[in-house]
Amino acid sequence: MGLGVLCLLIAFFWGEPAQIAEADTHARFWSNFLHNAVFFTGIGFIALMTLTGFITAYAGWFVNFKRVFEAYSQFLVPGLLLMLLVIAGIWGHFHHLYHWADEAAVAADPILQGKASFLNKYWYTFGTLIIVGAWIFFAKKIRALSIAEDSTPKGDYSYHYKIRFWSAIFLPIAAFSSAAIIWQWVMSLEAHWYSTLFAWYCTISWFVASIALIILTLIYLKSRGYFPTVTEEHLHDLGKYMFAFSIFWTYLWYSQYMLIWYGNIGEETIFFKFRVDNFGVLHYGNLILNFMLPFLILMRNTTKRRYGTLIFTSIICLFGHWWDYFYIIKPAVLKGAQEVMAQGAEAHGHAEALGYVGGFTVPGLLEIGTFLGFLGLFFWVVFRQLEKAPLEATNDPYYEEAVHHEVMPDYSSEGGH
Repeated sequence: MGLGVLCLLIAFFWGEPAQIAEADTHARFWSNFLHNAVFFTGIGFIALMTLTGFITAYAGWFVNFKRVFEAYSQFLVPGLLLMLLVIAGIWGHFHHLYHWADEAAVAADPILQGKASFLNKYWYTFGTLIIVGAWIFFAKKIRALSIAEDSTPKGDYSYHYKIRFWSAIFLPIAAFSSAAIIWQWVMSLEAHWYSTLFAWYCTISWFVASIALIILTLIYLKSRGYFPTVTEEHLHDLGKYMFAFSIFWTYLWYSQYMLIWYGNIGEETIFFKFRVDNFGVLHYGNLILNFMLPFLILMRNTTKRRYGTLIFTSIICLFGHWWDYFYIIKPAVLKGAQEVMAQGAEAHGHAEALGYVGGFTVPGLLEIGTFLGFLGLFFWVVFRQLEKAPLEATNDPYYEEAVHHEVMPDYSSEGGH
């Protein structure tokens, strides 16, 4: 966490690239902050959505480590606090992350005027407070019921029914509210652009990152003697989720790219054209990190049972989907800084070509350090939550099913029976 704070301070005071320093937007600091705040808050949200989805679907295999999902969901509280800093920046004009937040720019732009009923500081503020506040309510409610269930006698399913009730209510709320919040937090960075697939694409990116982080958390805690009932079969199932949804993420990425390319509509193609032309390493690296490597490594069934392979692939997927959000956010923020520079250049009669821009073209040391700092904060919150209750919910009616969880035997090394 200390490293993260140090990197943010350096980015704010000394890290602004020379090409956009005249804009005086502190674009590197604010884009690093927004990038990591959105990424880790999203992991907390998707952990809650995954937990409630499993509960509603009568899943039992995950119950002996469901407290990890519950602990992840509690990061929504600091996540909201982090986003409140971004909101304060909008109201106080501390940053220029969002073009629609500039009243003069909106007055001169018919497209922004057409979207102003949704893209404005009031919707951004109260939408964030209401939506993330609702997520926190469900996260706290379900965790409280889960902990209370520990003290009930065997055969008392009253708390389990309540957990199922609140989980079923949360799922449709989560599906719609996550899309709206992604439109505001992320897609509106490029307010002229839109995509009907974008929200689901971002949500699946959160999901794969959360599964990767849960695998790393479980393997670490098992190495310390915790979760003795979690076996390679549970990790195998988590590995299958990571494998399958890496493919699904790629399907969404390709669908969005292909439809925009095929339609060839200027309002849509600007997103990919700007990135392919100026951020080739980010663009193609995205596919390598988030599709090619997980696909090739996890395709074989046995690799999803080996701790070393799972750790390696989980690190790739976690960093890869952080890279994915970097790919989405950073070029958009740089484009905004360029527009501020262009206005200044017009006023002063000069303009400067940007070329490679430190901290934007590819992640730099300050970006990696900030990521590690936020990761440290995330784990600090998660482990503090894990301390507050038994790690295994032994009174859950599906606990025995989870403890004795088995999968079909693997015959891949025996010639295939």
